[in-house]
This record gives sequence, structure tokens and C-alpha cells, in this order.
Amino acid sequence: MNQATDEDPETVWLRDVYRPNEPNLTVRAVIGGIVIGAVMCLSNIYVFFKTGWSLGVTLTACILAFAAFQFLQAIRVTRKPLSILENNALTTVASGAGYMTAGGNAAAFGALMMATTVRPDSVGMIAWFGVIAAMGVFAAIPIKRQLINKEALPFPTGTATAETIRSIHNAAAGKGASAGKALLYSALFGAALAWIRDAWKLIPGTVAPGLSISGHSFAQWTLALKTEVVLFAAGALMSFRTGWSLLLGGVLTYAVLGPSLLDQGLITEVSYKSIVAWTLWPGAALLVGAGLTSFALDWKSLARAFTGIGKVFRKHKEEEAGIDAVESPEWWFPAGFFFLTPIIVILMSVMFHIPVWAALIAVPLAVLMGFVAARVTGETDVTPTKALGPVTQMMYGVITPGNLSGNIMSANVTGGIGLHAADLLTTLKTGWLLGAKPRHQLYAQLFGVLAGAAIVVPAFNLVIPDPSVLGGDEWPAPSCVVWAGVSKAFSYGLDSLHDSSVTAIYVGLGLGIVMAIVEKYASKEAKAWIPSPYGIGLAMVVPASNSIMMFLGAVTAELIRRKAPSYNGYVVPVASGLIAGESLMGIAISMLTVAGVSLAL
Repeated sequence: MNQATDEDPETVWLRDVYRPNEPNLTVRAVIGGIVIGAVMCLSNIYVFFKTGWSLGVTLTACILAFAAFQFLQAIRVTRKPLSILENNALTTVASGAGYMTAGGNAAAFGALMMATTVRPDSVGMIAWFGVIAAMGVFAAIPIKRQLINKEALPFPTGTATAETIRSIHNAAAGKGASAGKALLYSALFGAALAWIRDAWKLIPGTVAPGLSISGHSFAQWTLALKTEVVLFAAGALMSFRTGWSLLLGGVLTYAVLGPSLLDQGLITEVSYKSIVAWTLWPGAALLVGAGLTSFALDWKSLARAFTGIGKVFRKHKEEEAGIDAVESPEWWFPAGFFFLTPIIVILMSVMFHIPVWAALIAVPLAVLMGFVAARVTGETDVTPTKALGPVTQMMYGVITPGNLSGNIMSANVTGGIGLHAADLLTTLKTGWLLGAKPRHQLYAQLFGVLAGAAIVVPAFNLVIPDPSVLGGDEWPAPSCVVWAGVSKAFSYGLDSLHDSSVTAIYVGLGLGIVMAIVEKYASKEAKAWIPSPYGIGLAMVVPASNSIMMFLGAVTAELIRRKAPSYNGYVVPVASGLIAGESLMGIAISMLTVAGVSLAL
């Protein structure tokens, strides 16, 4: 795709990248994706309730799929090797199923168990997760072409997955040996580091200098380095602008704003949990303000989707050509929206006792939040469900006071739709880079989310048979604790929020709007020096150590691009290998620990 910069990127893709005659969504890809997704769904339940962290699915799935089919071919169960685009489709199915356990769903489900004594019907919850996820899939349609085809947002995990799939398949075919070796060695390093750190405990998880601010150590302010290479690698796949914005936001939040909050008595202790309980509000407001403003400035994307609704009622479909014949039709979004909304509203009313009028507000709000989540994921590789969920909780605390279950699950609508919209766009980024059929990937994602919905509820009941253990030493479930706490605080409206937090929300919202407008109309040269509102907002809701590590990855990649361009081709394979290696080993260690296997030396 080394074409002139003024050539239409969709035309270039159709000519140089798209592979229309290669198999994509095959029966074996669907079956393999469901099996791998089910295994990862179960393992992620363990990881999430132990740590509050949702492990990525796509990188792990594509490597497991490749290895599994190599083995099946060796024992002559299958004759043909898994192709690159089949692996991509399989990975999309697995991601849809396995990521059902991510924060927007698992945090809400766990918080519901913690905040209320009623355990909802399992069949009803399976239907609930299924329709929420399906809505997220359809919500990705009107923004896919803008974010991926035109703006070329990095979607770091999607880019890493494409490079991983390409490298392992090319290496197996005798091509791309150097890239394959780079990925393999970095994966082995990431896996070995994770084992030494998490299993043998020979190195610490964080390292901080012996300095202090306001009488408290850097470590207490989360100003430290982490030995998690997955953060470093994710930063290497971001833009440098996003990376330095994360660092700026992290330093301002934890080295400047945090001490000021302590001096004013707005926080009573110096810890990540205490600090983020306040900074969550301006951070979330900044993300929402910037995301909605960016989308409003590109209103034509949504307008095209809704004007296409007329195609549903036409007897004869108009002939499609070019990119329109390949992409998912834009009318699929409004069709899915109007079909699924009544189902969601009925489930909200029957299962969680949310008034129908209030439930009707949740769905369009959640779709808008899904657009925000997708853009933030595209830039930073982090889906901000922890930041966006409380916005919904706050609103429903006002309109349905005292309804804890309704408060939590209305936020699940927001978090779940945003989660699955971002997940599909991540896999669509992979397909865009590999030349896959976007429509087949949407079908694959639907297969995955429906299978995942059927798996996640029984998996939760298997792992957490007694919800009273959540929040304890064995199952700390930090994300669930946050969601449950926010719900209880908001169940009686904004009066429960400190005046300073309310002010911070307005400031964050205004700042996000202004930054998005400046970003939109700035020249390309000036934009490189303007902080990313998504990087700043995200830095306010994650530990400073995360922002620091992602910045280090971004600056390392930028230095290689500028000072050693001949090695630039190794940045993505190495970063992909680090993420894959640490993710695979992290899952293995978690499962061995839960199984009671001693990992000590």
C-alpha cells in the first residue's frame, strides 16, 4: 500500500490488499472459534475476579488456533492447513465469545451479586448478555469505515493480531522467517518474564524510586515502573502523540492533582483506589465530552446509516459496487437497533424493574457511548468501560433513585454495547490489514457473542457458586467492588456526590469538548503537539505506572522509526510477541493457581 498519500485508501485496499477469492468464514473456523472462545471465557472469569483485569483474547486465540490445526494436520484429522483468513475469522468468533467476560459484563454481573440478594434467572441473563452484545456488534457498523478505512486508527491489539497471524503463517510456509523469529523470541521472553515474576516471584511487579511527594512515596502515588511488558508493547503500537499524552495525564493526575486533593482533604489516603475514586469523574467526563464532540463533528457517518434504512423495505436490492459491495450495509445498524431495542427494554423492565420510559433512554445513550468507547479503543487499545459505566449509573441514580439492580444493569447496557462494538472494530482492523471480508467478520462476531452469552453465565456459576465471597481475600473482584460502590452512591442521585466532584465533571466535560474541536481543526503539524483528549482522560482512570509504561513503549517505537528506520519492520512483530507471550503465560499461571498447583521454587 505504498501509494500516494492523496489516493483514496479504500481504493488502494480493494486493489492491493483485499483477497476476495480466499476462504474466510468456514464451518471449521466457526467451530474452532467457539471451542477456543469457550476455554478463554472460562479462564478469563478466573483472571477477572482475581485481578479485575480482562486479558485480551485475539492474540491468544490466533496462536492457539494455528497450533491446534498444525497438530490436527500432523495426526491427519484435517488435510488442509488453516489459512490466514480462516484464522482471522476463527479469531473473530473466539474474541466475541471469550471477551464476553470483560469488564463491561463481568463487573456488572459481579456487582449485581454483591449489591443485591436476588440472583436473576440464568436463562434470562443469557438472553440479556446475548442481545446487549449483538447491539454492540451492530453499533460498530456506521463508524467502521471512518475509524479504520479513513482515519486508520491503530487499534493496537488488532494491528498486533494481524501481524501475529501473518508472521506465524508465513514462517510456516517458509517465508517471513526473520519476522517470525522476532515474534517467537519476544513471545518466549514475555512468557518467561511472566513466569519468573508471577509464578516464582523472583522479580517484583513494580519498581519505584525512593522519593516522595507530600510525605508519601512515589509507589503510593502509583508513580512507578511495572515489569508487565504487555503495557510497554501496547504503547509501542500506539501513536507517539497518544503515548506522550498518557504520560502527561498520568503525571498531572498523580503528581500534581493527587497531592492537591490530599491537601484539601478531598482524599483521605494515598492509594490508587482512593485517588481514582475522585479523578474518575473528570476523567470520564473528559472522555465523554471529547468522544461525543468528535462524533458530532462527523455526523455524516450516522446520517448515512439512518438514511439507508429505506433499503430494508425495497423488494429489489440495488446493485452494489466497489467498497459498498464488501462492507456491511449501513442500513444493518438501524435495522438491528430497531429490532433489538424492544427486547432490551422488555428485559430491563422484567428482570431489573426499570420503568419502560427509563429503559428507552438507556439504549440510544449506550449506542452513543459505544461510539466513544470505540474511538478510545482505536487510539489507546483500552476500552473505557470503567469510566463510561458510571456516567449511566449517575444518570439512573437521578431518574430511578433507590433501584440498585436497575442502576447497575443500565450501566451494563452502556458498558456491554461499548465493549462489543470496540471488540468487533479491533478484529475488523485485523481483517482490514489482512484483506478479509468485513461482512464475514460481522457474521463471525455474532456467532461468537451468541456462544459466549450461553457460556458466561454457567461459567460464573461454576467459578463463583457463592457470590458472598466476592470482595474477599480469595476473590477480591476490584472492578465489581467499584461498580457496586458507585451504584450505592448514586442510588439517591447527585446529592451523594461531593460538590468538588460535580464541579470536576463540568470542567472535564468542557475540556473534552474544547480539546476535540481544537484537534479537529488543527493542522497536521500542529496536531502532533496537541495532547490527545483520549490519552489525557484515560490517564486519569488508570494507575500512573500504566501510563508510564505505555509512554516508554511509544517513545521507544518512535526512536526506532526516526533513528534506526531499518529496524522499523521489527517493531510490530516484537510488540505482538511480547503481548502474546505474556498473555498466554498469564492465563496459564492463573489457571494453575486456581487449580491449586504449587508454582514456588
